[in-house]
Amino acid sequence: MHIAIVWSDLFRLLIAALLGGLIGLEREAKHRPAGLRTNIFICVGAAMYTLLGTAKLNNLDPQAWLADVLERIADQPVHRLHELLPWNWQPSAATPSA
Repeated sequence: MHIAIVWSDLFRLLIAALLGGLIGLEREAKHRPAGLRTNIFICVGAAMYTLLGTAKLNNLDPQAWLADVLERIADQPVHRLHELLPWNWQPSAATPSA
């Protein structure tokens, strides 16, 4: 189940990027400001903002959570990525407790 949660979150980020890209393509085709890259950036940023909001809802310090996740994610095995989600996260020994 935890792997499904990770994939669903990654899927949501991908959908946010794709939908933002579609909006951007449409705007570029009509020669309007805020094209493809801008809309992808905005949509992915909104998805990340949602993850930070989720950290707050789980009584975590979003800055501590994000710093720890960015530090640990490269070495985290794929089958344990769910441990880095806000509702499962436990600070590493090097991270001050939230």
